[in-house]
Amino acid sequence: LVVGIILVAINPYKQLPIYGDAIIHAYSGQNMGDMDPHIFAVAEEAYKQMARNNKNQSIIVSGESGAGKTVSARYTMRYFATVSKSSGNAHVEDKVLASNPITEAVGNAKTTRNDNSSRFGKYTEISFDQSYQIIGANMRTYLLEKSRVVFQSENERNYHIFYQLCASAVQPEFKHLKLGRSQENNPLFI
Repeated sequence: LVVGIILVAINPYKQLPIYGDAIIHAYSGQNMGDMDPHIFAVAEEAYKQMARNNKNQSIIVSGESGAGKTVSARYTMRYFATVSKSSGNAHVEDKVLASNPITEAVGNAKTTRNDNSSRFGKYTEISFDQSYQIIGANMRTYLLEKSRVVFQSENERNYHIFYQLCASAVQPEFKHLKLGRSQENNPLFI
């Protein structure tokens, strides 16, 4: 096991002008350490190692709730799409992240620290062809808190999907489910 570069990033909770195409092009082709630490420097090193050694690379994005993990992953995917000149997949991050509303509904819940806290992990695999252009992506998710389905701590909620289903109970296509109104302290909502 070889551990490479470690980048500690802090979520500024606002948009900064350091993630545009001009910055992507500035980091493209650069050696690690030639420029300031940046998510694009990590992505460039992984891309370069993949091309040079013809070996799979991994980037682990980790952090607490609200740390900006999803946004960092999106920037990384956009970097790969741009530097690989994957014209048909130029917005691969949009395609992969289009599933976010579904995965978040099933895997996010209200906690005491965050009203939309991810209670699941994601593994995103980006596939490249022999020219190192993106040809596809696959995202797998896994629940971190299965116990939340039947129990929530005080002032916390179950997964959003249960509340969304109950809010849709009046729709004709959901009548057969016999859903009742949601009650935040009742994990079964019936």
